[in-house]
Amino acid sequence: MNESSVGAVILAAGLGSRFRTVPKMLAPYDGTPMVRRAAEAALASRAGPVVAVLGTQAEGVRAALAGLDLAFVENPDPAAGLSTSLRAGLAALPPGTEAAVVLLGDMPRIGSAHIDALIAAYAGASPRPSAVVPVSGGRRGNPVLLDLHRLADALAGLTGDRGAGPILKGRGDILEVAADPAVLFDVDTPEALEG
Repeated sequence: MNESSVGAVILAAGLGSRFRTVPKMLAPYDGTPMVRRAAEAALASRAGPVVAVLGTQAEGVRAALAGLDLAFVENPDPAAGLSTSLRAGLAALPPGTEAAVVLLGDMPRIGSAHIDALIAAYAGASPRPSAVVPVSGGRRGNPVLLDLHRLADALAGLTGDRGAGPILKGRGDILEVAADPAVLFDVDTPEALEG
């Protein structure tokens, strides 16, 4: 498998409605905006190209990502839910991209090693899985790697405020990989930043 056939999509278009202080994606974690931490992890990994999906706070997020080698796509209707951002990000990847690692912009403990572990598991699997999902403490987390060919129809039909989770439930061709608790840590409130 050509490593360049696995892209990365950072979902950073959300409303962050439970976040009351600064826009959630711009909130600092260890001194760096959360969304920039996600982008830096993706860029340091084997995935590429990297696409950031912008929405509600597009101008601020774009500024927080200034100087990084990634592409931007704007979700014209972020209020319609996560599915619209996911579809927009995947559509922005080059033709021929086999798979994509989907990162959430509010998971600041994810590093390049988490992403590379998903890619390595995918590349080494035979037959290829429809997705590779990290698991910590018996719970599935994020980011996830999606095979864009096997899941094309299901991804195209996603609606509402849901990611790929619903289409992965019950499938027998999901590869789970052991991971540390970082894959379960996301930030929905200012208090979680201190967790």
